[in-house]
Formats: sequence, C-alpha cells, structure tokens
Amino acid sequence: MYKIRLLIMLLLPVLLAAQSYKKLHQRATVIDTHNDFPNQSIEKNVSFDQSLKGITHSDLQRMKEGGMDVQVFSIWCDGSFGTGKGYARANRQIDSLYAWTARNKSAMMIARTPADLKKAVKQKKLAVMMGVEGGHMIEDKIEYLDALYERGVRYMTLTWNNSTSWASSAQDESKNTVANEKKGLTSLGAQIVKRMNELGMIVDLSHVGEQTFWDAIQISTKPVIASHSCVHQLCPVFRNLKDEQIKAIAKNGGVVHLNFFSGFIDSTFGKRNAAFLQAHKRERDSLQVINPEPYFTEEYLFARYPEEVKALRPPLSALLDHLDYIVKLVGVEHVGLGSDFDGISSAPQQLDDVTGLPLITKALLEKGYSKKDIRKILGENFMRVFIANSSK
Repeated sequence: MYKIRLLIMLLLPVLLAAQSYKKLHQRATVIDTHNDFPNQSIEKNVSFDQSLKGITHSDLQRMKEGGMDVQVFSIWCDGSFGTGKGYARANRQIDSLYAWTARNKSAMMIARTPADLKKAVKQKKLAVMMGVEGGHMIEDKIEYLDALYERGVRYMTLTWNNSTSWASSAQDESKNTVANEKKGLTSLGAQIVKRMNELGMIVDLSHVGEQTFWDAIQISTKPVIASHSCVHQLCPVFRNLKDEQIKAIAKNGGVVHLNFFSGFIDSTFGKRNAAFLQAHKRERDSLQVINPEPYFTEEYLFARYPEEVKALRPPLSALLDHLDYIVKLVGVEHVGLGSDFDGISSAPQQLDDVTGLPLITKALLEKGYSKKDIRKILGENFMRVFIANSSK
C-alpha cells in the first residue's frame, strides 16, 4: 500500500501538468494563420472532411483533436499560374472551402469578421478564414483584389517566391534576379497596399523582398503580419526576417507567425537535407523533368522515404527558440503560429500533423510562459490585428 501511495505522489505532478496544458490549450482561442490544404486537396484529389491521416497534415477531425479554433487557409498557386490562370485557381480553392463548410455546418463556419470568428468559437465550430498567398493571383487587377475580399479573403501575401509586376519577392531579391531599380513596390503596388487597408484585408509580408517589405510597411496604415516566417538571426535563409524587420512589424502593431518548416527553423537542416537529396539524386533528377519546382521534388521524396526523413527533423525546442527570440526582441504581443502545414515537407519532431499543436502549449508552460502570454501567442495577437484591420 505504501509503494502505491508513493507512486501516486510521484506521478501526481506529471498528471496535473498534463491536465493543465490540455485544459489551457482547450480554453485558449487557437489560431493558425497559414495552412495550404486547399491546394493539397486539388493535388491529391482529397476533401477536408475525409479522414486523411498519413496523407496530409490536416483534416477536419484532426483539427478538432489538435484544439484548432481558427484556421486561415492559404489560397496558393505557384508562379506558373500567370495571367488568365492565377485568379481562376484561387477561386477554385475558395469554392472548395465553401463546399466543405456547407457540408459540415455543425462543425465549420466561414469567418469574414471578428464577430463571425467569435461566434464560431463560441459554437465550437472551426472558424474558416482565407488568405491569398501570392499577389500574382490578382493578375495586376485591383478589381480582382476587391472580388477576393468579397469572397472572404482577409489577407494577401504580396508575393510568393515569384515577383509580380508590382512587387519583388525575397527569393528574387536574394538571388539578384531583379534589377535594383525594380526592387520594392511600384506605384501599382502602393495602390494595392492602400486598397487592402481600405478593404480591411491584412497585408502579409512573408515571402516579400526586403525592399518590398520596407515600402509596404511605410505605406500601410494598419497592422501587418508575416503569416509564416521565422528569425533570420537563428536560421539565415532568404525567407526569414531580420531583426530590423521584426522590430518594424512590432512598431507597426503587427505579428510574426512562426513557420514550422525545418529548413526555416534549423540552420543545420539544409546540409542534412542536401545529403538526403544527393542520396536519391537519380530519382530527384527524373522528378525535376516532370516539375522543376524544388518543393515538388522534396514533397515526393519525403513521402517516399519517411524513416530517413524523420531523422532529418530538428527537435521541437528549435521552433521554440525562434519564439523566445522574438519575445525577447520585441515582446510577446508580436508572435504567433503560422504552421504552413500541408505546404511543407518537414516539421520539427512531435509536430507530425495538426494534432501535435497542444505540445506547443505544453512546451511554453514548461519554459515558464504565463497562461496569459500563452493565450496571446496561440491566437489573441492575431485577433488584435484582425480587429484593427476590420475597423473602418
């Protein structure tokens, strides 16, 4: 009997801690600002309301298991969808989101306003939001921007990896494939940012070149976001934000939402990943003939060799290092989560899919973050920006 009591006493703190983080996660409004499932649904011919474990990072049931309250779905296509294609591709994905929601009215709800979002959370429905990832999808037409807003889009990433005629991307600026005089926003780009402010569409600065970043943040009169970016100082890749950029977002009242991609979190991942790709060079070369985009090749090979890939992944603590860095640099009010699930080929250990999100809450508690601050990180920071952009 004594041994049993002793065992209970030893296990009690562990059990209470487990209940504490699960309860906190359940009660918090958990918001992820970037998930690429709509494009995955087309590529893999699947639907969000199917059971897709082992096929995608996300589905409706697993989002419920992961405690997700609000998901901003990325409306994305790559730069090959040019004039006459990008806008149509965006609307096809939006159509899918509306169809899934219509079939699952008791579990999902389109959220166009902060009031809609709060209503969905209160009714324990997944609040479905949309963000267009790549300004090329408006095909240089402000009327397309307006139309996407009317359909429910509430942020737009000014560029994806490809530049537009009016904004240069981080990839192009970093590779010097765009002339100095053409870096940043053109007069049309400035008009688009101003129109987004007027509409209440959040300006997203993930993926944009440094000059575009500084042009946009000087023009925007409302808080901006980086929907899925990490810290350049910790992992110096072109997609991550430098300290001065993070400070500027904070000064603007905005939020940096952390991307879960291993290559944006861990500076040593690139070498491990390169070795993996080299080991499968013949297969990789064949795939690149089909589609030259690196993300296509990596996604295929990662799915084909899961055990090899698992060893490449950084620990969950590496993601938390980026969060800690931003908190120390500019404060807890300016960081959130933008997983990029279903748009990435590798995430940290333990974050196998959306059901792993409560482990972030657990890790934050273990690091000593207060419940109040954790609630800010999990969703309240984004909510503040959404409200600020929605006010006329």
